[in-house]
Amino acid sequence: MESKKTTTNSPKVFLHKEQGKNTVFQAQMKRVFAAFQKQPKTMLAVSVETGILRANICRYVAEWKKANKIKFVKIGICPISKHRAGFYTTNQELFPLIVELLKRAGE
Repeated sequence: MESKKTTTNSPKVFLHKEQGKNTVFQAQMKRVFAAFQKQPKTMLAVSVETGILRANICRYVAEWKKANKIKFVKIGICPISKHRAGFYTTNQELFPLIVELLKRAGE
């Protein structure tokens, strides 16, 4: 008798079409987080640098804002689009400096 070979143990075969998407988004989140870690950047700059869609980056930034993992640094001219845009950072060492600057600006 021949036994049927099951492919469910294969890493590339998913039982459900959305089963593998979570790992893709987690990998994207790590790359985006690292890009914002280097220096404050706009979402478009990170999109161009990483090749990840800006819509996904916007979603990640919104999640990180709620978790206090990313901070808005300033509004400036985006080096890519040449329009006003927000610069963000995930570098925890810069967070106290940003808070201090915002306090001074509010006085």
